Amino acid sequence: MVIETRSPEETFAVGKSLGEKAFPGQVLTLTGDLGVGKTVFTQGLAEGLGIEEPVNSPTFTIVQVYEEGRLPFYHFDVYRIGDIEEMDEVGFEEYVMGEGVSLIEWANLIEEILPERRTNILIEKDLTQGFDYRRITINEQ
Repeated sequence: MVIETRSPEETFAVGKSLGEKAFPGQVLTLTGDLGVGKTVFTQGLAEGLGIEEPVNSPTFTIVQVYEEGRLPFYHFDVYRIGDIEEMDEVGFEEYVMGEGVSLIEWANLIEEILPERRTNILIEKDLTQGFDYRRITINEQ
């Protein structure tokens, strides 16, 4: 499925819609260049899960846990990961095999440990379509 958005609010709404439909144990991977709107998308997803606290990328902590929504939300950002073994140290497997929803930014960096069943999300810019244009591709795997 490909969704085109033309504002941060529309990108947020796509994330929110996915969050409203999310189910226990769901794993979402999120890839895209710096500045494409991954955080805006994630904030929408969190709102769709009923999370009211501010959501930011956990760039320096690898994982941020939000418990107060309708499902626990595990937000990973593996951009700065130095070694795949760091994922064991943060309990990656327990999170993705748990009852919450896991979203993994920069998931392409840890491809070898991702679960087979997941929802892959790619956000891309196309400046010929305008500064705020985004193409969001969602594939179930």
